[in-house]
Amino acid sequence: MSVVLVIEDNKDNLKIVTYALNRAGYSVVSAERGEEGLVLAISEQPIFILMDINLPGMDGIETTRRIRESEVDDKVPIIAITSYAMSGDRERILAAGCNGYIEKPIDPLTIVEEIRSVIERMNKNAESRGGAG
Repeated sequence: MSVVLVIEDNKDNLKIVTYALNRAGYSVVSAERGEEGLVLAISEQPIFILMDINLPGMDGIETTRRIRESEVDDKVPIIAITSYAMSGDRERILAAGCNGYIEKPIDPLTIVEEIRSVIERMNKNAESRGGAG
């Protein structure tokens, strides 16, 4: 089973996402804080990471930057889950190293498809640049 990492401090959102991912055949490891998520990103080597942006302590932007600076670097897709919808937020999230984002509230019926869509776009972009993705 493919392991994914969900970094989310809202227990209800975490339950929804975990349920949807489990139903789609993924094994989920989770963290409620960015610091813990950074450690798990390195140790668990997930196939993708779902990153809440508004985390206690180290926020999702900083956690993403640190994951990108680690041995995980840009190999693992990081998808932000955020309720931020202000002008400039999308650019800030992507500049930190996220490959895409999904807006809250989370829809358990569509989230797996939204994740797959972001990863597919990322892989197509990598192929067009001559990378393996």
